[in-house]
Parts: sequence; structure tokens; C-alpha cells
Amino acid sequence: MDLKLEVVVIPVSDTDKAKAFYTEQMGFRLDADFPVDDSYRVVQVTPPGSECSIIFGEGLSSAAPGTYQGLLLVVTDIVAAREELIGRGVAVSEPFRDVSGVFHRPGSGERKAGLHPERASYGSFASFEDPDGNQWFLQEITQRAPGR
Repeated sequence: MDLKLEVVVIPVSDTDKAKAFYTEQMGFRLDADFPVDDSYRVVQVTPPGSECSIIFGEGLSSAAPGTYQGLLLVVTDIVAAREELIGRGVAVSEPFRDVSGVFHRPGSGERKAGLHPERASYGSFASFEDPDGNQWFLQEITQRAPGR
């Protein structure tokens, strides 16, 4: 049985501001914008090349805006992806790796500055936030682990 992650709902405080950020600055494709009424609106956007979308709007989540951490976008060249996003006006951190060498942790206390020394897949990260403070990470993967 396949179980495919299709959508992640993220909490935002201003739907129009979030829509502009994700479509204009991030370059996500606008899939839908359904303004049902003043208390219910669904906006769906999809990152380029992704099969999973994000949804935000009004009346969709009880989570507080800006509370999501660890949303992950995989890229094959973190330097180029970071430069492109900065060129679009997104404030992206410098590349880093976790001191454990395994996966990023919340906050910046366990980060080592710079790319993974061998540019190993899964080893380099950069981070940014949407207008509400939902935290995203870029992770460089050039060769997938077996079975991935």
C-alpha cells in the first residue's frame, strides 16, 4: 500500500501576505484559492518539482501562526538554491551543518557554520522563515540513501 504525503497545512495570520510570499518570493505554483466566506478560505501552493503541496488560509488550523518548525525543502545545490531565494528577497541563513552530522535541530546552538566538508548528501542546510515565522530548511541531497 502506498501512503503519499500530499498536503501540509500551515498556520498563517495573513492569507494574502502568505500567498504573495509563497508564490512571488518562493516561486511556488498557485494551485487553488477558494474564498468560501470571511471565516473560511483555502489557498494551496506547490513548491517547484514537489508532489506535496502546502495549504494555508482562514479557518483551517487551530495552531498559532508561526509555530511550525522543521519544514524541509530538498535541493540538489544548496548554494544555487540559496542564491536564487535571496535574489527573490527571501532572508536565507548561511549554509550550516549540525554538529552531530545527522540532522538539523531547532535553534542555532548545535550548528556548525559552512557546508558539509565533503558536500555529502543530507549534510548541508540553510534556513529561512515565512512572514509569520514558520521555519523552513533547505537540505542538500545529491544522492539518495538506498531505498529512498
